Amino acid sequence: MDYVNTDALVSTEWLAAHLEDDTVVIVDASFFVPGGTAPAQEQYKAGHIPNAVFFDINDIADRNATQDHTVPSSTVFSVKVGALGIDNQTHVIAYDAMGGGCAAARVWWMFRAYGHTNVSVLDGGLTKWNAESRALETSVPRPEPKPFIANHEALDKVRSKNEIRANIEQKAYQVVDARSAGRFTGTEPEPKSGLRSGHIPGSLNVPFGSLFNQETKTFKTADELKSSFDAAGANLAEPMATTCGSGVTACTVALGAYLLGKDDVAIYGGSWVDWGSDPDTPVATGQDH
Repeated sequence: MDYVNTDALVSTEWLAAHLEDDTVVIVDASFFVPGGTAPAQEQYKAGHIPNAVFFDINDIADRNATQDHTVPSSTVFSVKVGALGIDNQTHVIAYDAMGGGCAAARVWWMFRAYGHTNVSVLDGGLTKWNAESRALETSVPRPEPKPFIANHEALDKVRSKNEIRANIEQKAYQVVDARSAGRFTGTEPEPKSGLRSGHIPGSLNVPFGSLFNQETKTFKTADELKSSFDAAGANLAEPMATTCGSGVTACTVALGAYLLGKDDVAIYGGSWVDWGSDPDTPVATGQDH
């Protein structure tokens, strides 16, 4: 079995050959838990892939929202990514420090949600790039702003807490949780204080880390990805929304599903930060779903 949608990934070899391609913009989308984008920016300044600009998911967001990296309006997204030198003809290549498990997949999902399908994730990310002793630079590019026009409204593909709650009874779509098995079952504490442990009743668990080869941080084969979804009881032929801690690695699972041919995955934007902090939302623990 091969990937169905091969456009979602590019190899380190491909990117090395296209570093000077003026139709390509490389974005470093690293993000850490805990820490957020601040330590990621320090890592970027210490050494990044040549010509890469930093994509701050906490800045390219709805800054009026109470939660970090809330999906912004199409207008805000268009202005912010245009400032990075991206227009509607650009092939965007997103990478991070964990192959797509930091925020590269989130960037990939956002561009597609706004109608820009010419976007890929660097398979293996900075981990594989560094392992191959490829070039890094410390100078920060100053791109010339370009006009970017979002062709869709990404918020249409973002599920709210009320929608997720209603879906517990309606079962209109599967909810797939990208957090670790321990966080899902409630046997591991949440990294953010003030959150209950457990999961959304009825949800399924596909830990985003299970989609990667741990040494290289490259995505596993199509057969292995399919096995992860199958083991969780997730049906790729049925509607799906993904969730995680704060809406980042939910997009990694969405990317894994896309590689297998599913191109309509929504995300629960608030994810567990939103759900687990609300004493009125129901929480399940253990393997019961």
